Amino acid sequence: MNTEKIVLGMGCFWGVEKRMRSLNGVIDAECGYANGTLEETDYEQVLQLEKLIKIGASELRNHAEVVLVTFDTEKTSLEEILIGFWENHDPTQGNRQGNDIGTNYRSGIYTFSDEQQAIAQQTKSVFQKALTAAKYGTITTEIEPLSTYSRAEEYHQKYLFKHPNGYCGLGGIGVSYPRS
Repeated sequence: MNTEKIVLGMGCFWGVEKRMRSLNGVIDAECGYANGTLEETDYEQVLQLEKLIKIGASELRNHAEVVLVTFDTEKTSLEEILIGFWENHDPTQGNRQGNDIGTNYRSGIYTFSDEQQAIAQQTKSVFQKALTAAKYGTITTEIEPLSTYSRAEEYHQKYLFKHPNGYCGLGGIGVSYPRS
């Protein structure tokens, strides 16, 4: 089996994990924290830093809640994974998704290679055209190399599978990715 990994942030990682696991070819989806100033972090540190950022008491960059997606490249492609990413949240909202507000809920694609970076930028461009045609704003998703990653606590893993009625602020915006 040939596998590839990509790290995706679409708001609260509970819903992201569940949606990514439902995609064809996905082998694993792990909740975590990525691309913040601290090398390693945990949920309490993310919440504390976000409070400081909101009141202007810190200029540190908070981690985004993310999901490390592992997929079988013989069953799906990075483009297909990213189509699932674009269609399952609102990438124009900035630092929020649904009721979840803060820099830790930002939309992000964190890559492991220049090739992944190029595919992410290309799919962003295609989806932006679809959003513009549907009268939505500009995509705010950050696309950058993965710089830091910490696995989230065990109680966050598969949270919506353990708690089927748990909160999920994801829903997409009803704009389909234009397929060729």
